[in-house]
Amino acid sequence: MPKRTRSGALLAVAVTGLTAAFTGPATAAPKVPGFLTAADLPPHPTSSWTAGKVTAGVPEETDGDTCLRALPGRKSAWHRDFRTDLDTNARQVTMVLPDTRSAKRLTSWLNRDIKSCAVRIEQHDPDTEATGKDYGSLPVEEGAHVYGVHTETSWGASDIRLLSVGRDGRTVTVVHWAQLGGFDGAPVKAFKKTTTKAVNKLR
Repeated sequence: MPKRTRSGALLAVAVTGLTAAFTGPATAAPKVPGFLTAADLPPHPTSSWTAGKVTAGVPEETDGDTCLRALPGRKSAWHRDFRTDLDTNARQVTMVLPDTRSAKRLTSWLNRDIKSCAVRIEQHDPDTEATGKDYGSLPVEEGAHVYGVHTETSWGASDIRLLSVGRDGRTVTVVHWAQLGGFDGAPVKAFKKTTTKAVNKLR
């Protein structure tokens, strides 16, 4: 091989090696976790559930959600919305974290946000009375926890919301269910089953 050609070949090999050293192996994008279906939601007495598409990202509506302050801006996240023909809606948001430690930390933040949510609602809006309930933990994968938050305004609007946080390894999911009314109308038992299914589907 001529000297000049051989030198060029060696230089090309050296540059390729340096490029590989700086870039490292390609990191595969996280696989989309399993999501709830309409049939997994607490049954509505007079209307069936409709499920939207699984969509990348955290919904913009969470930006002003004082119960879920740790959600906005999360990467490697997906969500799915559900609705009935009446006054009930639901949503699942799932995030794949870089590692288990990060997932544990996010789970802790979310649980803390929800537990203190009612107090912050009243602080931000004196015309609204808020009450929170802790419905306890569920023995599924690395665990899940279920909560309820009821709000009533000075002009009589009453809304009930059930929320849960669950984790499987480095994947964290949040399930939200809401409708008009109070704690008496909240399907807590069915929502716990929904949460268990949500965490089991994260694999």
